[in-house]
Amino acid sequence: MDIERPLTRDLVLIGGGHTHALALRMWGMAPLPGARVTLINPGPTSPYTGMLPGYVAGHYTRHQLDIDLVRLARFAGARIVFDKAAGIDRQDKLVHLEGRAPIRYDIASLDIGVTADLPSLAGFDAHAHSVKPLGPFADAWQAFLERPAPRAACVVIGGGVAGAEIALAMAHRQQAAGRTGATVTLLEAGAEILPAATKRTRRILRRALARYGVRLVTGVEVSRISDGAVELTDGQSFPSDFTVSTAGARAYPWLAATGLALTQGFIDVGMDLRTSTDPNIFAVGDCAHLAHAPRPKAGVFAVREAPVLFHNLKAALSGQSLRVYAPQADYLKLISAGERSAVAEKHSVTLSGRWLWSLKDRIDSRFMARLNQLPAMTPAPAPALRALDDEAVGREEMLCGGCGSKVGRDVLSEALAGQRPGLRADTLSGIGDDAAVLQSGGRLQVISTDHLRAFTQDPYLLAQIASVHALGDVWAMGAAPQAALLSITLPRMSERMQAATLSEIIAAVGRVLGEAGADLVGGHTSVGEELSVGLTVTGLLNGPAIGLAGARPGDALVLTKPVGTGVILAAEKRGLARGSDVASALSSMKRPLAAASRLLGPEAHAMTDVTGFGLAGHLMNLLEASGVAARLYLTDVPVLAGAETLSAQQVRSSIWRANARLEDQVSRPASALGDLLYDPQTAGGLLAAVPAACVPKLLADFQAAGEPAFVIGEILEGAPRINAD
Repeated sequence: MDIERPLTRDLVLIGGGHTHALALRMWGMAPLPGARVTLINPGPTSPYTGMLPGYVAGHYTRHQLDIDLVRLARFAGARIVFDKAAGIDRQDKLVHLEGRAPIRYDIASLDIGVTADLPSLAGFDAHAHSVKPLGPFADAWQAFLERPAPRAACVVIGGGVAGAEIALAMAHRQQAAGRTGATVTLLEAGAEILPAATKRTRRILRRALARYGVRLVTGVEVSRISDGAVELTDGQSFPSDFTVSTAGARAYPWLAATGLALTQGFIDVGMDLRTSTDPNIFAVGDCAHLAHAPRPKAGVFAVREAPVLFHNLKAALSGQSLRVYAPQADYLKLISAGERSAVAEKHSVTLSGRWLWSLKDRIDSRFMARLNQLPAMTPAPAPALRALDDEAVGREEMLCGGCGSKVGRDVLSEALAGQRPGLRADTLSGIGDDAAVLQSGGRLQVISTDHLRAFTQDPYLLAQIASVHALGDVWAMGAAPQAALLSITLPRMSERMQAATLSEIIAAVGRVLGEAGADLVGGHTSVGEELSVGLTVTGLLNGPAIGLAGARPGDALVLTKPVGTGVILAAEKRGLARGSDVASALSSMKRPLAAASRLLGPEAHAMTDVTGFGLAGHLMNLLEASGVAARLYLTDVPVLAGAETLSAQQVRSSIWRANARLEDQVSRPASALGDLLYDPQTAGGLLAAVPAACVPKLLADFQAAGEPAFVIGEILEGAPRINAD
């Protein structure tokens, strides 16, 4: 981000479709200074339409199918918001979301695709799937394949090109998996399948369907879908363990309330891809209707819209002239035929064969490589002359955000070593524990402070995690959150953007505090080089505080969140982490610890939260305060998806080396998993020493509450030391 040039305009991309994905890549290569880009998408990836039949058939893995939007967003310098759009307030320029505060825009663009669901068909929502959106369908297909169903029956509703491709792919996959009794039925309401195809294309695909044993039924109408069957209006019924609709393309219903001009539910756009109703809103891909040149819903148009959209978004944000999009009259259609064979059609000419599959595979693979194999951005050259640096080794890591940017444990301990003891009688404990304990009237109160340097461009998400992170000290001492003061540093931006960003942050903090039973009572704001969010929090105790001291030999060690946030955030910043792994890590960080604290509090002899010093560092704090040692069951330590792989690649957070100075007090195998003991955590879990006898009931209570908990070790007699095996 160019901090010398303040942010002045918000560009919001709604949906991670192919056009937006390509536009993000272009933006990363040539960003517009002063513009903040936000991508809103339900998940961290966007499946590529062209590869879906190949995925269903088993020719591609899910990783090969998915466009990684998290990497694209990082490359483009954009924030990504995992949520669904629910509406647009064009007067106040707000995008309303299903799960969080609205996001303001100056310019917005929609690329949300379509759906093929049949909401008016009885039983569809409960017992069937739509082929679009692609992500949920791909998940459902994989789950179906993992079920023990050797005689599985599949029904495809809709005999267009998509229906034929999916039916052939399903048949091929099940035969390849040895499901000899599996059946696939293709239902079409019209008198003939593939009504828009040439006679030769239709004939070739009919032969392929027959060769795979796909039952083709035309001229029928589905009346309802039940658990295990698809019923027709003429009384026929077909068994079905997996039912999917490919019947046409339907626009998302919420678009009707936007006030934008629509054609059959799709957004009318002009030659410059702006909506015909609102010059501040663009629409592309299948959700748009090209009023000047109507075209079928096909990915080729979405791909070729990308350069025009990219230019026009920048032009709209900077006051420049817009370009015209002129779609081609016809395009090459490559239709998968189950096995590694394809049918090609263009200008009424049809060809088929394995060589066409190879051509299609090359085209699709090249497209995905453009989006997933991003060019490395050249860092600024090092100065020719600079001051000597005695600690240059290890400083090559990119400075991390979150708790990866924390000062090391030994440096902090040295700085605090000379601090004088507290003088006040009502300060019962201070420096050295998770939070200070104060006497307030007849109650015990705890107080702590924490803040996070931004590791995400999303202020709302950062504020959520910062709130959970700060409250961790309160929950670790068994207290109930009471109140919080909020401290915010905003990067330079226009006053309008300041107001919108502050609104998002305050909404996120208020939500977390409200769910925890605490109040936001004030705070402070400032402007600086980068975004940071911090909180000072208080909590009330109904009994003595749970501190670091008190662990006893024989106690079990219980951890309530997996580790690995540091390595994943460091890898994400470098463009090395998978988007799905980043999303899982962020979800873990957002999860509050209130329920875990409530369950552990009555049993814990000692407790802490695992944050910047890593599992080893915070466990060592507990051991030193309690005068005991510990054994860790290393393979029982929960690890976030992708973290061990990244650790094996020597990806490190910038505080990792400082945390690893504990190595003299830790016995562990030299492994990627062992290295994660020093990985700094942001909003990590609670670590508690509890009596071994209470563990079975405690784990059962955690399971009943829907909360994770893991027994990862035991407390031993001896000098403070960690033995991990």
